[in-house]
Amino acid sequence: MTEAPAHDEAHDEAHGGGLGSRLNWLRAAVLGANDGVVSTAGLVVGVAGATESRAALLTAGLAGLLAGSMSMAAGEYVSVSTQRDSEKAALAVERRELKEQPEAELDELTGMLAARGLSVDVAREAAEQLTARDALRAHARVELGIDPDRLTNPWHAAAASFLAFTAGALLPLLAIVLPPTADRVWITVLSVLAALACTGWWSARLGAAPPSRAVLRNVAGGALAMGVTYAVGSLLGAAGI
Repeated sequence: MTEAPAHDEAHDEAHGGGLGSRLNWLRAAVLGANDGVVSTAGLVVGVAGATESRAALLTAGLAGLLAGSMSMAAGEYVSVSTQRDSEKAALAVERRELKEQPEAELDELTGMLAARGLSVDVAREAAEQLTARDALRAHARVELGIDPDRLTNPWHAAAASFLAFTAGALLPLLAIVLPPTADRVWITVLSVLAALACTGWWSARLGAAPPSRAVLRNVAGGALAMGVTYAVGSLLGAAGI
């Protein structure tokens, strides 16, 4: 009877961490695609306000796509590398403490398990069993919320951000260069707003938030960005700049 809480603790920690990691990656992908849609749409619509040249639109769109995707990838790499370094440092501290003061660490683990609802006796037995099995992993999961076998990978994060941004940016780029000149702006606007409604809905669902508000914010923000850049492009085009 006393073994069940220890088993449930390890089981819940592993599955909760895995699910949280997957949701974080999916949310990052949705937001990266959303950034690609908005930034590239604003750029190409702004250029479309200044010129009807398909070559100019394609050049600007590709430049924005590459610059944005590389910037997203570099930023994600730096961010996740910092997180990984912090996780490794925390694990190193925990490893040293386990070596230098194992009894104090056992008491600490017992206290943390007891704080989660176990009786002191059951928490002590669970802590002893977890420590005997793998002390570092037990402390990493219970105390730090880290799975030592699943540390964040900066290269994976950078690649995911690059691909997500690129996928999002391709929509406005193709929508602005493929249709006839007279139709390209409104086709791009409608395509972008539909895509933003989808990404807003998905981001809300992943965050367990009301989707209507997220969709409205997303669509309004994208519409504002395209309206502003188109107006500026039209003024510059009219001025011959």
